[in-house]
Amino acid sequence: MIAFRYGHAAAQNWQEAARACLTQLEPVPQTGNLGFLYVTDGLASHLGEVLDYLREQSGVAHWVGTVGMGICTTGKEYYDEPALAVLVGEFTADSFRLFSGVSSDLEAFREANSAWILQHRPYFAIVHGDPRNTATEELVASLASELDSGFLVGGLTSSRGPHYQVADGLEQGGMSGVLFSPDVPVTTRLTQGCSPIGPRREITQCEGNILVELDGRKALEVFKEDIGDVLARDLNRTAGYIFAGLPVSGSDTGDYRVRNLMGIDANNGLIAIGERVQRGESVMFCRRDAQTAREDLVRMLHEIRRGLSGPPRGGVYYSCVGRGISLFGPDSAELKLVRDLLGEFPLVGFYANGEISHQRLYGYTGVLTLFL
Repeated sequence: MIAFRYGHAAAQNWQEAARACLTQLEPVPQTGNLGFLYVTDGLASHLGEVLDYLREQSGVAHWVGTVGMGICTTGKEYYDEPALAVLVGEFTADSFRLFSGVSSDLEAFREANSAWILQHRPYFAIVHGDPRNTATEELVASLASELDSGFLVGGLTSSRGPHYQVADGLEQGGMSGVLFSPDVPVTTRLTQGCSPIGPRREITQCEGNILVELDGRKALEVFKEDIGDVLARDLNRTAGYIFAGLPVSGSDTGDYRVRNLMGIDANNGLIAIGERVQRGESVMFCRRDAQTAREDLVRMLHEIRRGLSGPPRGGVYYSCVGRGISLFGPDSAELKLVRDLLGEFPLVGFYANGEISHQRLYGYTGVLTLFL
């Protein structure tokens, strides 16, 4: 199987960056038929022009991608500058299908794609979504249920400007992406960026997204116990450092979804988190920790490497905006670690406002997918 081609560049204008990427892609394989395109939000307003130019000049008809406050490629990250990263792959005819316009339900999606899905039984999809859509988490689960394996990977656009996704054309407001048949072999893994600091707690009383009681005690009392005396004396220091972890039911790997702390009511002992919960569910408090994030990324990379029989043809990496330079440090440390442990291969991706793995929406994670 032919390896993918990739290119990446930063420049003062989109034309210069796009030309530099095309030069790196050359010669574009005549059989290349699907491109992945990620741009920093400095180029978001020109994404349509970039897409038209790449399609015309490369001859690759189908493209997917989105905007990130940061983008990444093999051993390299781009932030706060106009930049783009491009990956072109070769797939067998009719082994993939692009979709778009999933914003409230799957009615239009099923109408447009049911025949292809019935014939090809897709087991995997790469998806991009708009974080401003309040139905996004439910849409992720619904889309996953349409696939035989229920396995999605992807991320939500992160941008200080337009929130575009690419699915042949430009999209905003919903979800779009590409479905793959079993003819496209992949392997994918997730790595966490936060680590638990206390035991699982049972939610014994709650109201929507507000934790009232944990283990039969006031939520704030339990929270202070778990985070320790130093932080408990100054709760302002927990902002951006302490989070709520929601264990995934039925997971045999201890998987959990991280959600922000939205507020603390010290007078009534309440804690608001970034997701609605129900009585009887579990929660554990986590901290954002660079060392444990690095250790977990290394663990994930070793795990995925053990399953490889040769170099991957290409890959995509979706990492949280809270990772990258702010967690792993400067000089593209996160992507260099991926390169150092897996070797040089064509890889592109972006820093997301929420990451998608399997049928769930995560935060502070990295999701790596390799085409084999």
